[in-house]
Amino acid sequence: MKKYKIGILGATGTVGQKFTVLLQNHPWFEIETLAAGPNSAGKSYSQAVENRWIMDYPIPSKIKNKIVYDAVRDIEKIAKSVDFVFCALNMNKDETRKLEEKYAKAECPVISNNSANRGICDIPMIIPEINAHHMDVIPYQKTRLGTKKGFIATKSNCSIQCYVPALHPLFEFEIDKILVCTYQAISGAGKTFETWPEMKDNIIPFIQGEEEKSEQEPLKIWGEVKNGEIIPNKNINITSQCLRVPVTDGHTAAVFVSFKTQISPKDAIQKLKNFKGHEKSRNLPSSTSQFINYFEDNSRPQIKIDREIEKGMGIAVGRMRNDSQYDLKFVCMSHNTVRGAAGGAILLAEMLCREGYIS
Repeated sequence: MKKYKIGILGATGTVGQKFTVLLQNHPWFEIETLAAGPNSAGKSYSQAVENRWIMDYPIPSKIKNKIVYDAVRDIEKIAKSVDFVFCALNMNKDETRKLEEKYAKAECPVISNNSANRGICDIPMIIPEINAHHMDVIPYQKTRLGTKKGFIATKSNCSIQCYVPALHPLFEFEIDKILVCTYQAISGAGKTFETWPEMKDNIIPFIQGEEEKSEQEPLKIWGEVKNGEIIPNKNINITSQCLRVPVTDGHTAAVFVSFKTQISPKDAIQKLKNFKGHEKSRNLPSSTSQFINYFEDNSRPQIKIDREIEKGMGIAVGRMRNDSQYDLKFVCMSHNTVRGAAGGAILLAEMLCREGYIS
């Protein structure tokens, strides 16, 4: 496999910092270019993140002295310097949507952590183990954009990546309706307890936009590709509540689900344990050896001891049992800045490279 030169847009933010840490020893990807907003442009990376570095690891030595580009002004320079970019910019949706399209039209593939383009019918939103086949819409997107190499692919919302993978192996039993309550870490808001002291000993029962994403994005992931578009699944009803909780990293979900075909907790657990994920998601540098990890202990999964499972890329599930209103209920958890953000995007990029969509 060739060594790909990559750029990180939004490199100074929480997810951007996580990208730099996860990519520092990557066997396929080498960080070539860093970009951020105008306040960081022109500074060395270490200067740009001074007093803002929140990772548990030091700034990777290879990039400390790299000069940060302006992600908006320097599109042509950035596009010419890399094979593709990861986008983790913190901008409003309209600005992000237009900017990502500009990079794609500059023949620079974009792997986006943002939600701005997730709803576009020919832009795939992929959890590699689940809907890798949605890559099939990329040629149609290129035709629309008028590009040869440039396109946009997105990862899904961080919170749905803990419960959608846990439900997917049960699809053959015809999921009818889902109720999910998510309990989301403060890093999902780009915060720490030092920068957000109000979250200590506190729960906030509302996260802007999260409930809409939780109810809509799974339907696209479970949709079908038809005539160059992804048609969302219309057979499943989802309702959700999303709460911010005083946890550093790791999103937890309490899930209630009904099926059209009867299934026992025992059979559901076995399906989860045996699930290997889409064949195109396997044997990549960031692939897991066990994607879904089921715990028989009723006290698991727990954030502190389970969020780093499979280096933060695994899904942890427990407490599968019958429910009096729905058919089954369970609890699940995943690392929101690894599996749910930077790590999930890296795995997606690895798959796109191996399948020839990025050259």
